This record gives sequence, C-alpha cells and structure tokens, in this order.
Amino acid sequence: MNAKDEDQVRVWDPLVRYGHWFLALCFAVAYLSEGEPLWLHSWAGYGIGAYVMLRVLWGFAGPAPARFANFIAPPRAVLGYLRGLLTGSAPRHLGHSPAGGAMVIALLFMLAVTALSGMALLAAEEGEGPLAPLFANGQMREISFITPARADDDYETDGSHEGHEGAELLEEIHELAANLTLVLVFLHLAGVAASSIAHRENLPRAMVTGFKRRS
Repeated sequence: MNAKDEDQVRVWDPLVRYGHWFLALCFAVAYLSEGEPLWLHSWAGYGIGAYVMLRVLWGFAGPAPARFANFIAPPRAVLGYLRGLLTGSAPRHLGHSPAGGAMVIALLFMLAVTALSGMALLAAEEGEGPLAPLFANGQMREISFITPARADDDYETDGSHEGHEGAELLEEIHELAANLTLVLVFLHLAGVAASSIAHRENLPRAMVTGFKRRS
C-alpha cells in the first residue's frame, strides 16, 4: 500500500452513497416532470419516500458515520461552523460537519413531507396509491380537520365541496414542500462547494468513492 492509499479512509458506506445519488435523481425527475406523465412523477415520489424511510432506519442501525448520533449537533455548533466557513477557520470533520448534519435532517424532513403530501394528493384526486384506503371515491373520508362544517345551502351535503377544498389544500402543501426542498438543495450545493474549498477536498467525489482524506 502506498502513502497515498494510507492517507485515505472509507467514510461513506454504499447505502449512503448510492442512496444520495438515487435520491437526487428521483427528486429531479419528480420536480421537473410536474406530474406529467403521472406514473413517472408518482414512482419518483415512491422512490423518495422509500429511501427516506430506509435512511432514517440507517441513521440508527448503520455504520458510525451514517448514524444521527454522530452528526446531529446543537444550533450553536451549526452557527459556529458556518461562521468558521466565512472566516476560514472552520474545523474539518471526517464525517458530516455540524452544518452538513443539519442539512441532512432538514432535507430528510422536507422530502418526507413532499412525498407524503404527494401520495395523499394522488389518493384524493385519483383514488390511487398507498394512501388510497384513507379516501373514498377520490374524496377525503374525514375532512373536518381541514375545512369547517358548513350548514349553508350553497354547499353540497355529500362532502364533494369539502373534498375539493381538501385536495386543493393538499396540492398547495405538496407544491410548497417541493419548492422548499429545492431551496434546501441549492443551499446544500453551496455548502458543499464552500466546504470543499475551505478544507481542500472534493466532497462530491467522496460521495462517489466513499473515501476521504484521513487528516
């Protein structure tokens, strides 16, 4: 083994690495397709939801660098790291930095909201998908938590008006969550670029190979 090999250490396991790029691909497909064709948009969303669940489990059962306990930091540490990036004094971390760990949590949360709201919308409008049993004939079974009960004669009594309003609300939530996720993606890319420059290492390449410089 040469000196260059000895200076490298494996940090990211295959599930984290491949899942990272799989998640990026699924989000790009889902966001750019905008529901057309619906089957492609839906399956991309299923891929997101499946990997988010797997990544959460891996955050407790995976190898040390992938575990939440090893990279979730308090807000004070996150802000301190970001200030360090601006001043050139941010310490290098072999795994996720405090800011990187916070971004992982934020992205997983927003992707989960996006996927769940998308599946709920699909069930409400098309009566399809894993959440379809929660809906009847494309309408919400229980929508009282979304829209208040109406006694006015101008509103239909079969629940179709409330169901329509519920679907509109789900669509708004889904679109908002997707757009917020996109904002986080751009912030993530900016953070990766800044950290790569500050620590003189290619972080995207590390997410491909799994290896980082030991020190």
